[in-house]
Amino acid sequence: MDLKDKMILSIIQEDSTLSVKEISEKIGLTFTPTYERIKQLEKQGIIEKYVGLLNREKLGLNIVVYCNVRLKEQSKKVLETFEKNIIKYDEVQEIISLSGEYDYMLKIIAKDINSYNDFAVSVISNLPNIGQYHSSIVLHEVKKSTKFKIDLE
Repeated sequence: MDLKDKMILSIIQEDSTLSVKEISEKIGLTFTPTYERIKQLEKQGIIEKYVGLLNREKLGLNIVVYCNVRLKEQSKKVLETFEKNIIKYDEVQEIISLSGEYDYMLKIIAKDINSYNDFAVSVISNLPNIGQYHSSIVLHEVKKSTKFKIDLE
C-alpha cells in the first residue's frame, strides 16, 4: 500500500459519499487509476463496506450503556452459546470478548433508562450461564469516531 492508497483511505473515512472524481482530484491522480485503486482496496478487504452514520439521539435512542458480563463457566460451548444468543438483539451494537474480570463487554443502545432496564431484566439476566452483569451508563460522549489513524508517509 503506497501513499496514494493511504490518502484514499483517509478521505473515504471522512466522507464516503465523495465521487471517484472528487477523490482523484484530492489525491492528484486521474479518474481511472483512482477507481482501480479503490476497487483493489475493496477486493483486498481493506475497505469492508460503506455505511451511513446515523444520529441516534434524533432517532430517540438516548441511552448508551456498557454492560460487562461474567459467565458462570468459560468453556468453549458456553462462550459460543452466549455469543449466539446475544448477537441477535439489535439493541446490542458491539460485543467484545475480554480477558480479566469480565468475559464480555456489550455496548447497548436504548430509548431511555426504563427501556434499558427492561432489556437487562428480560434478556441479559435470562441468558443461560449469566453469572453477573454490571452496567455503566454513558453520561457524555467526549470523543466518538470510526476513523483509524493512517500514517500518510
